[in-house]
Amino acid sequence: MKRLLEREVKKTVQRPMKKVDDMTALLIQELMNASTSFHKLHLQVTGPGSFAQHMALGDLYEALPGLADTIAEGYQGACEMILQFPPKSPIVLSSVDEAVDYMRGISEAVKDLQSVMPHSEIVNQLDLVKDAINTAKYKLLFLS
Repeated sequence: MKRLLEREVKKTVQRPMKKVDDMTALLIQELMNASTSFHKLHLQVTGPGSFAQHMALGDLYEALPGLADTIAEGYQGACEMILQFPPKSPIVLSSVDEAVDYMRGISEAVKDLQSVMPHSEIVNQLDLVKDAINTAKYKLLFLS
C-alpha cells in the first residue's frame, strides 16, 4: 500500500511539472527557430535603415542560441530530466515589422513561462531573453 501511495503522490507531483516541462521545451525550440528566422531576415534587409536593421537582427540571432542552451541545460539540471523538443520549423519573416511582431509574441511566451516556472535561476535566464528582444526592438523601432 505504501508503494502505491508513493506512486500516486509522484504522479500528482509530476503532472503540474509536465506542463512546465512542455512549455519550457516549446520555448527553447522557438528560440532556436527564431534565431534562424532572424538570421535569414538579417541577410535580406535592404534600403534606408537597413544597416541598423542588419546589425540589430544580427545581435539578436547571435544571442538566442546561447540563451536557449543555457535555459535548457539549467532546467534539465534543476529538474534532473531531459526535455523532449517538439518538431517545429522556423517561421519565414518577410519584413522587420513581422520580426518585431514575432519578438512581441516570444516575449509574451517568456512571460507566460516565467509565471509558472518554479526555479528562480531559470526565471532570471528568461529575463535575459526578454532583454535581448527588448534591445533588438528598440534598435529596430527607433534607430533604423
